[in-house]
Amino acid sequence: MHSAQENPVIQWTKGDETFSARWQSERNLAVPGKVMLADDTLTADMAYRLACEGNVFLWQSDFQNARQLMQALVRRVDKNAEHKKSKAAKSGKADVEYPQKFHLYRQAQAQRARILGSILIPFNADYSIPLRRAPDVLAACTEAWGEPPVDGPMIVTSLREMMGVVGAHEWRKKGVDVPALGDPPSNRIHPYYGVFSPVRGEYVDLVLKAPLPKACEVNGSAVDVGTGTGVLAAVLAQRWLSNIVATDNDPRALECAQFNIQNLGMGKQVKVVQADLFPDSKADLIVCNPPWLPGKPTSPIERAIYDENSGMLKAYLAGLAAHLNVGGEGWLILSDLAEHLKLRTREELLGWIELAGLKVLGRTDAKPKHGKAFDASDALFDARSKEVTSLWRLAAA
Repeated sequence: MHSAQENPVIQWTKGDETFSARWQSERNLAVPGKVMLADDTLTADMAYRLACEGNVFLWQSDFQNARQLMQALVRRVDKNAEHKKSKAAKSGKADVEYPQKFHLYRQAQAQRARILGSILIPFNADYSIPLRRAPDVLAACTEAWGEPPVDGPMIVTSLREMMGVVGAHEWRKKGVDVPALGDPPSNRIHPYYGVFSPVRGEYVDLVLKAPLPKACEVNGSAVDVGTGTGVLAAVLAQRWLSNIVATDNDPRALECAQFNIQNLGMGKQVKVVQADLFPDSKADLIVCNPPWLPGKPTSPIERAIYDENSGMLKAYLAGLAAHLNVGGEGWLILSDLAEHLKLRTREELLGWIELAGLKVLGRTDAKPKHGKAFDASDALFDARSKEVTSLWRLAAA
């Protein structure tokens, strides 16, 4: 199983007996201390109050009733958030400036996740769920956690995380249409559990339309740094480049990219390799779409969004010139949302580019098309509505 903790164990008591199971948390949350046994007699109001106090509930009865309880918790959490928002607006405390406003938003999201993650579900070692009306999740759990261990211990995870596993399984089966790769169904990228899905099309379109450097005409060499699902490597292959290396250091991403490249019939054009950033070779074009926001990720999939201290962004810029062929370009695909949230300034970005011995050849911008950019009720709407995603064309100075 994928976990940074070594064999974490959760314990609970029933009568005079103590039971234990393996604690499974993709977010590497600490093993819960206050574990209460719960069944259909637990009301939503009581569950919400106890969850706010730090308790978690190991579900003992009908599985579908556990799902209904979680939906009831969602309503209470969101209602409480709206109440706090309204109260702050009336008191004049809603006018918080960035970046504090963003940090408060992340705190609220973490609190919401903790409460909604308070309902725990037991699994047998073979990934079956010993509850009435429980679904068969063997395939989904195997994809996310690996093959079930022979004679392994029981497992406990949150219902919310289990639903994420099942949802990822469905996305993996169905795939995501990427218009830049042609017409469906032959244009689908299949995201794996824990690998960020290419649901934002503007950055893909930027890579599709940007003018390729003339150096590519010689041997068509390119690198997609931090490939994830492999979508940008596939777009480069769609644009006739024939010597592409896609790198990543996450095992799930490598497996996912390899599947997608083969499934799209691009195996002869794209080679997927494990590397922190750059491969050992140079290239005419090196593309990178790093996480856009400085911040600490709280789960593996958040590593596609949050880049602590802008570490990956700085490392890409610092190593770019040394890995480019003469006349080559580096493409940096980056949103300016961090600038609107006052987590990073444009001057800082330009300073890192200059410090790396690079120059800007040009920049192409695109406005986001995702729902949050147009949702006035979103807590960060004033920043999201101004967001622009850019493709920076860089070269050695």
